[in-house]
Amino acid sequence: MIEERYGQALRRLPPWAVDALIGAGVALIVSIVISAGQGGRQSPDVIAHLWAVGLGALMLARRRHPVTVLAVTALGLFAYYAAGYPAVGIAVPVAAALFSAAEFGRLVHAVVTATVVIAVSLFFRLAEGDDFSFVVGYELAGHILLMAAAIALGDSLRSRRNAQAGARRIAELTAQRYRQEADARLHAERLAIARDLHDSIGHTTSVISLHADVARESLGRDESQTRAALDLIKSTTTRTMSELRRTVALLRTPDEDARSVVSLSSVGTLRETAAAAGIDIDIEMRVTAELPATVDASAFRIVQEAVTNIVKHSRGTRARITALDDGAVLRLSVVDDGPGQVRDGGPGHGVGSGHGVGPGHGIGPGHGIGPGHGIGPGHGIAGMRERAETLGGTLTAGRESAGFAVRAVLPLERTS
Repeated sequence: MIEERYGQALRRLPPWAVDALIGAGVALIVSIVISAGQGGRQSPDVIAHLWAVGLGALMLARRRHPVTVLAVTALGLFAYYAAGYPAVGIAVPVAAALFSAAEFGRLVHAVVTATVVIAVSLFFRLAEGDDFSFVVGYELAGHILLMAAAIALGDSLRSRRNAQAGARRIAELTAQRYRQEADARLHAERLAIARDLHDSIGHTTSVISLHADVARESLGRDESQTRAALDLIKSTTTRTMSELRRTVALLRTPDEDARSVVSLSSVGTLRETAAAAGIDIDIEMRVTAELPATVDASAFRIVQEAVTNIVKHSRGTRARITALDDGAVLRLSVVDDGPGQVRDGGPGHGVGSGHGVGPGHGIGPGHGIGPGHGIGPGHGIAGMRERAETLGGTLTAGRESAGFAVRAVLPLERTS
């Protein structure tokens, strides 16, 4: 808890302000102890309190020179006692310096300095005739525990900070890898479509061109040859249009016929891919009966596209997928918790670069025009809407109070 609170303070305040607060605390505490006037050959004066202020001022250099601050603090403590000023203990004046050295990776220096300070203090106090049982049996344990706690706290904070930095780096690399894989799959799909178009149109257009020349040359000279060439052109174009329609259908509904059968029951696989990019997905499936194949496949593709957009463009960390079958229609919703506001050209879920118009599925900087989760003519949303409307349903997408939401209503025509 202490490390968490200290870490939160570090994130809220600039580093110099944190160091200044620590230094002020050191100066105040040491000054209060000096004012108690316990022991010593002379009463506290201005120099003694200036010494306390100097210990605090050293904290301003604790980040850049932690070892120097530690050494000066320890030597300053020895000089203070050599001057005969009142007792201030040994742990309190050096605790902040020990903490700082451990926090910035100088653990060995902190341990060695603490050991030296304790050893020197014991030697001189016993040499001056202080009671052994009081010094060793009573005071020593408290000094050791306080110094050890300061060192442990600093090292723990450093370890936690390094672990958090490593986790953030891993999350960034994972998200980047997922985006690269998504882009690679999109590129592969485009190449497949290009091959389909080449295969279905390239050879056929060559045949059409050839027989058009034949028909032109035989026109007025060989009526039967002209008619045969034109009939062949007509049948070829009819067949080509049929193939082109299938290619366009494959573009709008990829992978369903030629590659694999998808189903809304496979929506759980989206959770794994999204989790790799740092997005937690909650799924609520309330589908009581088997869905028609077209509705089942289209519902999965709509959810898949919405989740892909969240992973690629949303700055949120959570999303919720809901599928509800009420007997007549299937209601789908995909809602993220990404921050944003609707305003022209602003960041977030507004009209700007989030889910909008650009390359690749038409999703490009995002679902809108400009930097946010705005709504524009991008083919990502347009493609999902076409899927819904093809089945006689509807699809809406836009900013809501909870986040950016994609909602679809698909009519059900159940087979007997």
